[in-house]
Amino acid sequence: MLRTILFLVATLIALPVVAFYYDQPLSAEQAGAVKTVFLVMAVVACTCFAVSEITRNYSQVDKLWSLLPIVYTWFFALKAAPDPRTTLMAILVTFWGLRLSFNFWRRGGYHWIPWRGEEDYRWAVLRSQNPALQKRLTWAAFNLFFISAYQNTLILLFSLPVVVAWQGKNTPLNWLDALATLLVLLFITLETIADQQQYNYQQEKYRVVGAGKTLPEQTLPEQYARGFCNTGLWARVRHPNYAAEQAIWISFYLFSVAATGRWLNWSLAGAILLMLLFIGSSDFSEKISAGKYPEYRDYQKRVPRFIPDLF
Repeated sequence: MLRTILFLVATLIALPVVAFYYDQPLSAEQAGAVKTVFLVMAVVACTCFAVSEITRNYSQVDKLWSLLPIVYTWFFALKAAPDPRTTLMAILVTFWGLRLSFNFWRRGGYHWIPWRGEEDYRWAVLRSQNPALQKRLTWAAFNLFFISAYQNTLILLFSLPVVVAWQGKNTPLNWLDALATLLVLLFITLETIADQQQYNYQQEKYRVVGAGKTLPEQTLPEQYARGFCNTGLWARVRHPNYAAEQAIWISFYLFSVAATGRWLNWSLAGAILLMLLFIGSSDFSEKISAGKYPEYRDYQKRVPRFIPDLF
């Protein structure tokens, strides 16, 4: 996991820089807007680091993951106004963000005291499995450079196709915009279904397990004794929510193509880095699941990770 994280940080530095300097330059107004948002992002990252170090809750970035892209895309859309394409992009991101925030809230991620809320269990597991991270200064450095800085930078990067779309604001809406809109809505719908299926499963599992504790004679149904959801979309791929999330931002990138005609432009860096993050994140999550649930390794052999078998 640590090697994966180091690779992600190195890629984060190299990929956007190379892509940016080999593509069409931004106007002075666009470059100024990007610099402003990067400064905001840096302040947010430092705040997340400080709050997490003080409270020892290292999921501060998680609370903002679904909210910051809304702020960033609307900032650029208002800068580009009047422009129907960037406004449409901001509306879609708002829809995505509010839905994801609701899902995060119902799982206990938010609290009326802002810095509280449930912490991602994987941070504690990662720390327990890596003696180097158990040292106070080492963990603080990891928190600063990966949890706070890397993730906040990534959130901004996958929002930046809106800037390239701003570059092509004089291009009328076209068929590719329509396709991108339909794809974003489709994958938001699939992610919603996957999240709901997982939520329903976990709620029922804990209810049944709780009933089993008070009724010793009760035998747990097989699907809950197994411990993990493998029905619905989860029977087709092991991480349908992750797959849909990646597909949302790849589809979002298509708006920049529709505006400029450039199928490869620098704003693709965010979607690529997001995919790399999800590969590493799912690797780690599956390692934990395989250690907890005896049937999970068989599930891994039978069911693809992100892309379903079509035949």
